[in-house]
Amino acid sequence: MSFSRAIHTLCDDVRAIFRNDPAAHNLAEVLIYPGLHAIVLYRLSHAIWKRRVPFLPRFISQIARFWTGIEIHPGATIGRGFFIDHGMGVVIGETAEIGDRVMLYQGVTLGGTGKQSGKRHPTLHDDVVIGVGASVLGAIIIGKGARVGGGAVVLKNVPPHTTAIGVPARIVATRDPATGIAQRVEDLPDPEAEMLRGLRAKVLELEDRLTDLENATSTHHGEHHLTYDALPDSLWRTLDDNGQYEEYNLGAGI
Repeated sequence: MSFSRAIHTLCDDVRAIFRNDPAAHNLAEVLIYPGLHAIVLYRLSHAIWKRRVPFLPRFISQIARFWTGIEIHPGATIGRGFFIDHGMGVVIGETAEIGDRVMLYQGVTLGGTGKQSGKRHPTLHDDVVIGVGASVLGAIIIGKGARVGGGAVVLKNVPPHTTAIGVPARIVATRDPATGIAQRVEDLPDPEAEMLRGLRAKVLELEDRLTDLENATSTHHGEHHLTYDALPDSLWRTLDDNGQYEEYNLGAGI
């Protein structure tokens, strides 16, 4: 990367901060942002990485990690206008690919799902936003303009201009890129909720059947159960080597 291109890229990164962060009031404040420090050091280490210089790129990335709390592998590919808001705890893996004007919040992980070689980290297309604490794992694709909600765990591709939330993440809304109007996706299949509803229905059915059975045998129901006070003292004494015991109320809390 030429010096002039590096300056243009840095200017794009600074403009991204002003565009996305209403708390950025002036250039002096922006220049102390840890996210900006992390991306500047990343671009330096990435340029050295592409020249196959050993050790030094990783050393620079570790300095950035210590200084900012943001870990970006020098092998990752990041476009222009990249913004990390706050940034503490952000991790970006070696084969991650990030487009232009992408925004990450603190605690985001762009990681892998195993120890396989080759492409193992996500690809984020242009204008993607990843929410606080989200994990995007594996060699998946987050489409242009997509958004991932805070705390989501994304294991499958996310189509362009959609919003994904949850664990595992599901598509809950689509957005018209021309107007910016979002429309919710209704009646999403939810196997876990369906299973819970089925279990609840079965429990209610069993409770009704048990009630009917107890009502039918109510004259004999109490004859086969000892009361708590009917248990002999000798039984309690066997629970203590010293022959001392306490009067436990076994019915408490039931």
